[in-house]
Amino acid sequence: MTEFDRRQFLGILAAAATSLALPCSDAWAADTGLALGAANTFSWDDLVQEARFLATQAYRPASQPSASVLEQIDWEAHGKIRFKPENALFAEGPGQYPIAFFHPGRFFPRPVKMYRLDHLSYEAGFVAREILYDKKHFDMPADSPAQRLGSETGYAGFRIQESRTGNQSRLAWQNNDWAAFLGASYFRAIGDEYQYGLSARGIAIDTVVKNVTEEFPAFTRFYFEPSDQNSDTMTIYALLDGPSIAGAYRFLLTRSQGVLMDIESNLFLRKDVERFGIAPVTSMYWFSQKDKPFQEDWRPEVHDSDGLALWTGSNEHVWRPLINPLGINVSYFLDKNPKGFGLMQRERHFDEYLDGVHYERRPSLWVEPVGDWGEGSVQLVELHTEEEIYDNVVAMWVPREKARAGSSYSLRYRLYWQADEPFKTSLARCVATRIGRGGESAKRPQGAHKFEVEFKGGDLAKLAPGISPEAVLTSTGGKISNVMTEAVPDGEAGHWRAFFDLEAEETVDIRLYLKAGAQTLTETWLYQFHTA
Repeated sequence: MTEFDRRQFLGILAAAATSLALPCSDAWAADTGLALGAANTFSWDDLVQEARFLATQAYRPASQPSASVLEQIDWEAHGKIRFKPENALFAEGPGQYPIAFFHPGRFFPRPVKMYRLDHLSYEAGFVAREILYDKKHFDMPADSPAQRLGSETGYAGFRIQESRTGNQSRLAWQNNDWAAFLGASYFRAIGDEYQYGLSARGIAIDTVVKNVTEEFPAFTRFYFEPSDQNSDTMTIYALLDGPSIAGAYRFLLTRSQGVLMDIESNLFLRKDVERFGIAPVTSMYWFSQKDKPFQEDWRPEVHDSDGLALWTGSNEHVWRPLINPLGINVSYFLDKNPKGFGLMQRERHFDEYLDGVHYERRPSLWVEPVGDWGEGSVQLVELHTEEEIYDNVVAMWVPREKARAGSSYSLRYRLYWQADEPFKTSLARCVATRIGRGGESAKRPQGAHKFEVEFKGGDLAKLAPGISPEAVLTSTGGKISNVMTEAVPDGEAGHWRAFFDLEAEETVDIRLYLKAGAQTLTETWLYQFHTA
């Protein structure tokens, strides 16, 4: 930053720090029960410039309230603290969607500043006023440790409630929300099955890098723009800060069949970053029927997502089933200007899980880049887990060019929180992967594994009678034999499966799709098989 730029930015800060000498009117009066701070000007451009300036300064983490008290607010104590709906921001409008706030605790100790925005005029932009913390906004037990916290505590995050006018949902807004931002830069939304599941993050910094501790930058401020009364969208701005990065985010959130998020981010690096993860998606995969250990658990499957879907820049559609490795597994999918990727939940029947928490309703999350993202790779990180309470899977875009101190990024992308991929194709989808002992009856070779991979739909349903698709199969090692295809004998048109045996003594990457003549009929199934 030049001296001129620095002086110009300090002037912006000085202007923003000065309270506006404006009378309080209904445009920015406190919502019922909420107290608002002094009025300051706000604009998206100023927030971007502030993030740019922050990245030139040493990182200074925000102070937080009494650590000893927060430590006592564990999961049980935190679950007993509920924000009072009548105190929600926009509880009486403008717009459809009230906003409730999370209380801090042991697992969410960082205070996050929240601001209400109101329009001054087209020329003057917005006025911002901080929403001040007060424990009276929460219902909490008289003996809750939170009772001992003061006004400096702040909020930990927020959630967007369902429509107070009932336009999108018949659910009571006071008890139901459709998006939540809580903890570091994590956020999530429900899908069209009205369930939470996997999460997104603003950025991922050095996830699983040898001899480097992963960094978790945090959203430190949020600004809420009021919506029009009949609009199903709302706009939220955020400032991100961390030891290696500062950034400004603009979220346009739309409550429709599921949830759609248009995200614009401007990122500025303080330090070099080894693995710079853009649009990261975080989920949980414990086991499914293809890899469930004997008597591991009474349920057939336990996962929030069962595979990584890719739509590459070269127009290939790929399905990579998730695994639960014994250690740490990182897979790279090289690409240029990808059309999209996501962690998906394709198994949608209750009897595939048999669990009252309804894993079959968990949303999928698809990332659609807007504009060219250049060369890089979708990277999939899979960590071993022995419980369903831990997120152990991350998918993200990592640019080919190394992320160096002083670098900046301006990115736009769209997130689809819904049951399925948002873009339909004529290709059949992979619907199952099964693995067992290889060979046939008494002739089972030692160490051979039989794979059964099922595809359904698309052009497979248009095959002429008597025509069987061909399995196109390759691997990076091992010996493949007994390759065949057949229609699944369930009477469903377009439901086919491929069989093959694999003998391998090392980790093998396998690639498979079905075709008829020169026509590709299915997406490409990828699998990484570990011998131990």
